[in-house]
Amino acid sequence: MKLIQKKPECNAPKPDLINKKLLEIEVAMSNHHYDIIIIGTGAGGGTLAHRFAPSGKKILVLERGTFLPREKANWDTVEVFQKERYHTSEIWYDKDGEELRPGTGYWVGGNTKVYGGALFRWREKDFEKVIHHGGISPEWPLKYKDFEPYYTEAEKLYEVHGQRGEDPTEPPTNSPYFYPTIHHEPRIQEIHEALEGKGLHPFHLPLAIKLNEVNRRLSTCIRCDTCDGFPCLLDGKADADINCVRPAVNTSDNVTLLTEAEVLKLHTNESGKEVTKIEVRLQGQRLFFSADIVVVSCGAINSAVLLLRSANDQHPYGLANGSDQVGRNFMRHQNGAIVGLTRKENPTQFQKTLAVNDFYWGEKGFDFPMGHVQLLGKINKDMIALDAPIFAPGLALEEVARRSVDWWLTAEDLPDPNNRVSIQNGNIFLDYEDNNTKAFDRLLHRWTEVLKSIECGDKILPCSLYLENEFLYRELLINAVPVALEKIPKHRF
Repeated sequence: MKLIQKKPECNAPKPDLINKKLLEIEVAMSNHHYDIIIIGTGAGGGTLAHRFAPSGKKILVLERGTFLPREKANWDTVEVFQKERYHTSEIWYDKDGEELRPGTGYWVGGNTKVYGGALFRWREKDFEKVIHHGGISPEWPLKYKDFEPYYTEAEKLYEVHGQRGEDPTEPPTNSPYFYPTIHHEPRIQEIHEALEGKGLHPFHLPLAIKLNEVNRRLSTCIRCDTCDGFPCLLDGKADADINCVRPAVNTSDNVTLLTEAEVLKLHTNESGKEVTKIEVRLQGQRLFFSADIVVVSCGAINSAVLLLRSANDQHPYGLANGSDQVGRNFMRHQNGAIVGLTRKENPTQFQKTLAVNDFYWGEKGFDFPMGHVQLLGKINKDMIALDAPIFAPGLALEEVARRSVDWWLTAEDLPDPNNRVSIQNGNIFLDYEDNNTKAFDRLLHRWTEVLKSIECGDKILPCSLYLENEFLYRELLINAVPVALEKIPKHRF
């Protein structure tokens, strides 16, 4: 039976740039067999498709979404952040049964379509047993040295720009970055130097963007202020779609991509030891595919959901779940965003170029890991409008945005079997309780002190724009920055 797949919209990739198998694909209702089937096109599935493409194996890549449209709304803050134009409308539920709209998007390329492009290697010690204030992060069976050559390949594939030797915590490697450092704009360079003056070691953030600063005419990226959290209208991010999926499909006759193909269930043989069929909903029809190798790569939550929904008589609790561990030990870090307001204006356009790891493993008086700090993309008035009750009264939102320097803080959380993904009555439930919060508290307090010491934090305010859909924005962040609750003076800086 011939199915004509929906053609891309006019603002999606042009048909002549997409392998014709995306436009017209011969599929059978059942027993359509491949060597490899990859479910998902994000950072995992997309990269794997690119790696497998030269093998000559017959590969099918299944993506429940479509190509993210290229449109003016890509760079519209109200559409992206306030209306959540590129997030799914799907509803999940939290541990209390309250509705939760996840901050995720189903697109070719997954969430890399809206990421900020910061790509780090784990530190060597991250693979070892690490004692945190809130408990233990278990040892990995593989070590950094096992991953090191693949980190190098990934940095090349994703066009990561950076400079070895700046980050005092970086792990060893003999390979330089393949792409040069992204330079700071003047205000950020001032902050870099001020941090060095306090004995810290700021470094240039390793970024996966398609920027040529030597010859800007040849650069896809234009260093705009609508990057971090936005789709790129110019395809200037080195994301899983642009750098992996499209090259794999466009240059390899053995790779087929099906978009708008939602995998519903994995079926096994009678013994329950082999996946024999993949049930897919494509354009309103149920199809079945099979493969010698099936890769489930649809995100931490949806991968668990698929395995749980594939329960059968042989696997009543879901596939690969005899231990009842599928979906458990869900982790997402402790995250927070803060805005430092100063008397000095910050005209920076492309702000996300600096990071600090001096407190990654702790500090004097706190012998536990604290975490990582990096700049966010530059906020604007429509972003902070989400937090208007906190920022007002006092300053106009335009004034806040003009004088802000914006930071992202992240600390580790720890595996907890009670933090889990589950299926109840066909719905996705996500039970999560924060842990290891002392590390984040300490990092936030310490970084607030640092910002004030370099006159980059006359006022420190919490900002929830990147966390609005990550369950509930932690009141801990607001409480840990007391000045956020002060009445902001009405005078202009």
